[in-house]
Amino acid sequence: MITDPTNLPTGARRPVLVQLAPAARPTTVPAVLLTAARIIAANGLHQGDYVPDPFDREMCIPHALRPMSVLAAINCAATGDPHRTCQIGDTAIGFVALSIDGGPYWGDYRSLEAHVEEWNDRPGRTAAEAVALLELLASSSERAA
Repeated sequence: MITDPTNLPTGARRPVLVQLAPAARPTTVPAVLLTAARIIAANGLHQGDYVPDPFDREMCIPHALRPMSVLAAINCAATGDPHRTCQIGDTAIGFVALSIDGGPYWGDYRSLEAHVEEWNDRPGRTAAEAVALLELLASSSERAA
């Protein structure tokens, strides 16, 4: 909240609390993927876990500002937190998983997540590759039309 002074007709000033609206979250899978690409481009790609030092033993930076995996970036784009999930984020993860190397063998959510995680954690994977994949998938419906 921000305090904003307001002029009264008598010339006096009275502070009024102004409540800012929360930032809008993406509502479509392409928007989630584009937002995730922007997060990785800004923060960097992390391999091995969602974010470095997830238990805050060595870092005091908020998790949403740390380098993160593709899964964490999608969750962060959808919910604002790399560790929380929601339906649109899960749908986006499934879309990414089914688009990578023909998809996983099993179609359950954990297999989809593991497939994206395996792609993310391949040695030599760069943030530029992750951003390129997410942007390509986000624009796939436009290219198909």
